[in-house]
Amino acid sequence: MSALTVLFIGGTGIISSAASVRALELGYELTVLNRGSSSTRPVPAGVEVLTGDVHDHASVRSAIGDRQFDVVVDFVAFTPDQVQADIDLFAGRAGQYVFISSASAYQKPVAALPIRESSPLRNPWWQYSRDKIACEDLLVAAYRSTGFPVTIIRPSHTYDRTSIPLTGGWTAIDRFRRGLEVVVPGDGTSLWTLTHHTDFALAFVGLLGLPAAVGDVFHITSDEALPWDQIYTTLAAAAGVDEPRLVHVASESVAVVEPEWGPGILGDKAHSVVFDNSKVKAFVPGWQATTPWSTGAREIIEWFDGDASRRTVDPAAEAAFERLIAGARGFSD
Repeated sequence: MSALTVLFIGGTGIISSAASVRALELGYELTVLNRGSSSTRPVPAGVEVLTGDVHDHASVRSAIGDRQFDVVVDFVAFTPDQVQADIDLFAGRAGQYVFISSASAYQKPVAALPIRESSPLRNPWWQYSRDKIACEDLLVAAYRSTGFPVTIIRPSHTYDRTSIPLTGGWTAIDRFRRGLEVVVPGDGTSLWTLTHHTDFALAFVGLLGLPAAVGDVFHITSDEALPWDQIYTTLAAAAGVDEPRLVHVASESVAVVEPEWGPGILGDKAHSVVFDNSKVKAFVPGWQATTPWSTGAREIIEWFDGDASRRTVDPAAEAAFERLIAGARGFSD
């Protein structure tokens, strides 16, 4: 039996890097198309690399030529025009086209938990999420009208050792270690789901080349839903701080003081999310996310502590924290 031929457009991101490793473990013939500029997550040995600008459709078309693949996964398509270019390019040349959407596309505020694939899609706060919804609409229409073989995947907050899921990133960790207060948007009690990228990859790659997955949609997340305060304190403990100083500030206030943080908080992180993963478990028998956040937190701190150049404090985040903390103190007074 010939090996599954798979093309990853992207291939060096948080999700795609783990998926590449898993695809090789299963013996797939994996080709990755990217600009070849990543050293953080290098392409593993054994992967064919095509060099091209993934954001330039002419460059992608030139790099691929007239080749066909059993599976094409575009990890870097974010807007309908990018997806339409993929439809035009891969129609008749891919047995399955996999689009990476986002669980942030689900209705906000969430009307009912747990979230299932059938939950409504609507996000009035975040343009990123609305674009993903528009991409999904386009792909579903193409499947219904022409049979374009799409599978839609909705990751939630998927992380690896290089990604800190706290508002402010490394600046928050640095403040923990200096004994300074760190802002937690909201009251710290809403539930959030963090998924380790290797757990995600096991389920994700299990859907590749699966005929029953064509025309369907799946989210893939951990079953561990934790309050934000626990997410913060677990990461602080991994950094050697047992009693971090947390200051809770209304998410709306955070969005006003630091507008760049606003859409991701109001359109996603401010809302409790608990996912029902029974669908993907039925399609990928035996799959279960097994990496708890406590383990992932230690991986993150170990990676950042391994190289001083990674531990960069953002002056803008530092200033935003100070303004928010001052405002919280003024309100409490």
